[in-house]
Amino acid sequence: MPVVGAVRHRDAVDSSAERAEQAYGHRLRHDPETLRASFADASTTPFWLDDPARPAARPALRGDATADLVIVGGGFCGLWTALIAKERDPDRRVVLLEGRRIGWAASGRNGGFCEPSLTHGEENGRRHFPDELGVLDRLAAENQRELAATLERYGIDAEWEATGILTVATEPHQVAGLLESAAGNDRFLLGRDLARHADSPLFRAGVLSPDGCAYVHPAKLAWGLAAAAERLGVEIHEHSPARRLRTTSAGVEVDTRHGTVRAARAALATNAFPALLPALRLFTVPIYDYVLMTEPLSAEQLAAIGWTGRYGITDSGREFHYARKTADDRILFGGYDAIYHLGRAIREAQDQRPETFERLADHFFSTFPQLQGVRFTHRWGGAIDMSTQLVAFHGTARGGRVAYSAGYTGLGVAATRFGAETMLDLLEGADTDRTRLTMSRRLPVPIPPEPLAYPLIQLMRRAVAKSDRTGEDTPLIKLAGLLGIGFDS
Repeated sequence: MPVVGAVRHRDAVDSSAERAEQAYGHRLRHDPETLRASFADASTTPFWLDDPARPAARPALRGDATADLVIVGGGFCGLWTALIAKERDPDRRVVLLEGRRIGWAASGRNGGFCEPSLTHGEENGRRHFPDELGVLDRLAAENQRELAATLERYGIDAEWEATGILTVATEPHQVAGLLESAAGNDRFLLGRDLARHADSPLFRAGVLSPDGCAYVHPAKLAWGLAAAAERLGVEIHEHSPARRLRTTSAGVEVDTRHGTVRAARAALATNAFPALLPALRLFTVPIYDYVLMTEPLSAEQLAAIGWTGRYGITDSGREFHYARKTADDRILFGGYDAIYHLGRAIREAQDQRPETFERLADHFFSTFPQLQGVRFTHRWGGAIDMSTQLVAFHGTARGGRVAYSAGYTGLGVAATRFGAETMLDLLEGADTDRTRLTMSRRLPVPIPPEPLAYPLIQLMRRAVAKSDRTGEDTPLIKLAGLLGIGFDS
């Protein structure tokens, strides 16, 4: 492991004594009116979807249709399922139903971080799948390679960049753990070496992982997958929300507002939205994440903060931030607040949360004070389908006629492709490495219904915030871990 600047470790940590006790928090450091002004004119449309090249809407389903496979959900998981289903069997009739527009929900609102991990980090993997880590790592690497190969094979311009990630410590107690996490080609950075990669008064140490992450333009990925699937013969209907799933002697029927699809098999890829299988509805909960996008930055501005490479940046807290550059050198800055709205509701009004945008702007200018005066052009939010194991689960129902994949907890850009392969394996009755995994055979711990869900989630959020301050797990977090429950923003 190359360790850069380790001789200055003590000085680097001690010189931070003048910093605030906690790098990030809920108390604002900047004038609230100045913060609000920085995003006052920002579009509420997600940056990725605010594109004149967005494809025209496809027609809604009207009347009845028949298929070998009907897919519910036009995000990454559903689109990968459609494409791979036709690659496996070109003669298979595939119909995909999307309630709004392709990529409209989480698949068009995320940061575009394409992480290979299927476990949401090594620690979480050890907690839930200790005997399968080797297999999961191998399958994750294979999945990432196949994803990149698919983009090349179909000429999908998703702005793919395999440029790695810089993980930083913002609290003293995070430095040792960050050093221990470095492996392989990773570089541990301190002092001036860190500042040459990201110059922030809040960053105490960093690990640059050149193989840790790739990046995409998520909407272009969704649009490209849809176009490639259609070229293979997939029939896609937008503005066709699935209202009911029935099992019949011949297979399944999915009703929409103006028609019905009759198929031999169904694949459900509805992310945070209520599952068509009522028995699954307590296994995910919609957690809202929010993002700010800056105006394009000049080379001089990026040099001032030391961020001249194309890698992304994330910090080490459980309530963590993530940041990356776009093709035109904007900075996307999101995370930290993980908001659960009472009643498991998913509403368009919840995509905007001014207090969170204020907090994000405050954290942005605290992280990079050199960028004071920069304005944000877009602000948006969206729901993540969180499961208690923090990673997806897959399975079948209705006598093997229906497959499902859900609970990605913000790790879906690459992992949804794996979920699609797993659903198809399960529907085909295949015995594969994917179907033998625990995540394909066992459901996570359920999340209670209201009125219990809201107070429990708020208790866990407070425990997570305290853990970030102190570096020690609270009794509640320890108990949750013993019960197989995690929480991460």
